[in-house]
Amino acid sequence: MELSAYIDHTLLTATATSDEIKRLCEEAVEYGFATVCVSPRWVGMAADILHSTKVNVGSVVGFSLGAESTTIKAAQARELIFAGADEVDMVADIAAIIEGDRGYFANELNSVLKVCRSMRPSVILKVIIESAVLTHDQKILACEVCEKSGVDFVKTSTGLHPAGGASAEDVKLMAQTAPSCKIKAAGGIRTLEQAMEMIDAGASRIGTSGSVEIMEELKNSNAGDVQ
Repeated sequence: MELSAYIDHTLLTATATSDEIKRLCEEAVEYGFATVCVSPRWVGMAADILHSTKVNVGSVVGFSLGAESTTIKAAQARELIFAGADEVDMVADIAAIIEGDRGYFANELNSVLKVCRSMRPSVILKVIIESAVLTHDQKILACEVCEKSGVDFVKTSTGLHPAGGASAEDVKLMAQTAPSCKIKAAGGIRTLEQAMEMIDAGASRIGTSGSVEIMEELKNSNAGDVQ
């Protein structure tokens, strides 16, 4: 599979403008990225631009702290999907993970997943656990709950937490602990070497705002498809 098909071409800054979102979508089509990942504000615009292409539209729920109520997260997911989102990246309730509250976390996942699964076609749900914040045991707990709930992806990071972003070690642990889920690595991935390291560790998707630079680096390296 080509590297571009692993990439969620991401622009989640508060200062993003309509011109930048348009350029993001055009780049995604040009390079063949899996999705664009944009703030809820821009989902409708991105969906209009990309409706006749193979590029999906992704957006975020509970971004970036994950502290909204379960009811709000489910409602936000529904709104995003009706606006045109094909994929939802939801920030988990990090406090529930840290406190070991499996019940709260599972209810949150199941509530948002119910919204995603009620759609035709079903909408992909990725759960951001902010892995750099968590201890080893907390990461395992988060992945076990995600695995049991049946979400599509477990995702490392928002990319905005001061504790850091994705690491290959965390990706490996997540892939081992949630074998039925795919893994999305995001946060601080800016180079071809970093992207390949995450894929080698078990990531099925890469979230990055450095997508174009990575693809140009790949082009200049004369590398082939990702094996």
